[in-house]
Amino acid sequence: MEHNTIQQYKEQSINTMTPSELLLLLYDELVKNLMRCGLALDQKEYEVAEAAADKSLDIIRYLDDTLDDQYPISRELHKLYDYFGYQLARVKIGRNKKVLDDLRPMVSELRESFRIAEKNVAEEAERAAEKAARKVPAGPG
Repeated sequence: MEHNTIQQYKEQSINTMTPSELLLLLYDELVKNLMRCGLALDQKEYEVAEAAADKSLDIIRYLDDTLDDQYPISRELHKLYDYFGYQLARVKIGRNKKVLDDLRPMVSELRESFRIAEKNVAEEAERAAEKAARKVPAGPG
């Protein structure tokens, strides 16, 4: 019963997230799974490493599938996600920790770029709202 309540809470939390919050959550999960994969490779727990790599690939595929192609940046992100997927396949096939160690900072930096962009957009929206509020004439008094 408790598990069901927790699951419902998680689903409700995800359903009420903004697109930027969801994007950052996906990147957090991706980074976490890449870390888990690396730790498992270090400990020669190859099944755990493969499972973490597979979850990472699922997230990358989802991110790629949900890109809006009307924006020029989407083409570049498609290429980057293809590269991430290729590198993760190399990690899985060759149990290649070096490739994973090269990939992880790229994913983390991209996540940080999205975080900064989201923060800048939020600040700009707040400034625009404040400016609009100053232009509204006072009501009859």
